[in-house]
Amino acid sequence: MAKIDYSDKQVLLIESSGNMRATIFYMLRSLGVVNLKAVTINERVLSEISEHNYDVILLGHNVNDSVAGIQILEECRYLGYIKPSACWVFMTSDASQEVILHAIDSRPDELIMKPFSIDELKHRLDNILFRKSIFKPIDDAIEVGDYPTAISYCQNNFSSSDPEFDEAQLMLSRLLNQFGKPAEAAKVAEKLYWKAHEKDAGLCWAQALLAQDEVKEAQRLLKELIEEYPLFIVAYDLLASSHEKNGDLELACETVNEATQRSPLGIPRQMELGRLATQAKKLDLAGGAYKKSIMLGRHSCYKSPEPYLRLANVKRLELSAAEGPVASELKSEFDSIINQAYRSFPEDHLLQVKASLLKSELYNQLGDTDEANKCTRDAQRANSELSAPLDLERELLNVTGDAVPLLEPEKAKRATPTVSKKHDPEMSVKVNRLGVKHYLSGKMPQALKYFGLATEYDTTNVSALLNLAQLFLESARDSVDKRAERAKMVARYLKLSSRLVAEGVEKDKHHQLQAYLDSGIDKLPDGSLGNLIR
Repeated sequence: MAKIDYSDKQVLLIESSGNMRATIFYMLRSLGVVNLKAVTINERVLSEISEHNYDVILLGHNVNDSVAGIQILEECRYLGYIKPSACWVFMTSDASQEVILHAIDSRPDELIMKPFSIDELKHRLDNILFRKSIFKPIDDAIEVGDYPTAISYCQNNFSSSDPEFDEAQLMLSRLLNQFGKPAEAAKVAEKLYWKAHEKDAGLCWAQALLAQDEVKEAQRLLKELIEEYPLFIVAYDLLASSHEKNGDLELACETVNEATQRSPLGIPRQMELGRLATQAKKLDLAGGAYKKSIMLGRHSCYKSPEPYLRLANVKRLELSAAEGPVASELKSEFDSIINQAYRSFPEDHLLQVKASLLKSELYNQLGDTDEANKCTRDAQRANSELSAPLDLERELLNVTGDAVPLLEPEKAKRATPTVSKKHDPEMSVKVNRLGVKHYLSGKMPQALKYFGLATEYDTTNVSALLNLAQLFLESARDSVDKRAERAKMVARYLKLSSRLVAEGVEKDKHHQLQAYLDSGIDKLPDGSLGNLIR
């Protein structure tokens, strides 16, 4: 391995313990780091990360901090601040399984236990930075959404005799999955899996199999991975998804429950358990998952009214089978949870709409038609005041725990995270960036949500409007039966953005998308138009 030159590296050290920060600071200086900034965890940390292009970020986690390092790591992953080209090192003295697995969920490049020696730190950093140097052209291409270039580099720049060949093949498989080529991804991943029996290769193979509707084969592979690697939590997530795809809610629920027992600190997984348990009529399990989500969300980027609404809905469902004093107690608990949500999120207008819908459903259940109609009118009035009103029928399915259609783009764009929608251009830019991150990860429904949310924060965000146009354009190409209605959405967003677009990159993208639409959607190139996304 070539010697690493640290003199040209931009390094950020985040550590709240003064003694530990000083120790690591001098270790880094000894390694030759010149451009070094050391800070404690405070409200400026996220801005510091987002506004500067650091080559290395060392993030310390201490359990006694009011905001722990693991929360900063989670939020940076959530906001899309963790770039492939940057080196992230998570440092902790807490070796508990739940903390380690929760950190792994946010995928840092390295995890190191405190205290550590300078030799160990150098060894870890040398390995990561050497790897980053080898794969820099791929990481750079991924960051700008140029998947064809990244794929081509993986295919053409590594021979089977290279030490990095297997890792390049793993990256290739992931990229092919994200680029919508699961058959090719499966071939690469299967060969790599049988060569090294590496769990990440097995996961890529399973993802590719599911994308081709080879559900039984994917499930067999995932069960094999879980048996061999019982703490490989993402395999549980994918297995649960496959069970739900097969219509087996019981097994999906059991699988996610096992994952949360092993790794209980992840809010998205707790929320998923609550959703599946509600649909499987396991209300005690659902209620516990939502209570856990509320508790974990107090200092998390995932904090939202959603678990309160879902927990209140669990009480509503329990009330349907209760009588007498038990029914009265459940009604009081329902009201208390809704009021707690209002107190915690007083400016959230979406909450007002959703809570009114849920209350309407409760009063209909209790036979109080007048109060139910009043709540429905409250929901309609609050909804009419939103900059992007919700589809109330769809939202009612959502808040009452019923299955919602997976993707109806003209409606799904409104299914946004429950946060205040006041005019906030800065937040609009951040949320649009998160949408780009989901798009580049191949998570189109999530990308749709966040691009829509970005336009709610700022109706003049041209990048978000054009990203929505691009997403519907690709969707129209890939869904012949819904092509006409999705083409209308493309035209709508292009029209909205045409009034705002200025010279430069945005204008070029607008012209390109308009040209694609005018020349015929069936002539659109296959695959992602990721090089256009902004």
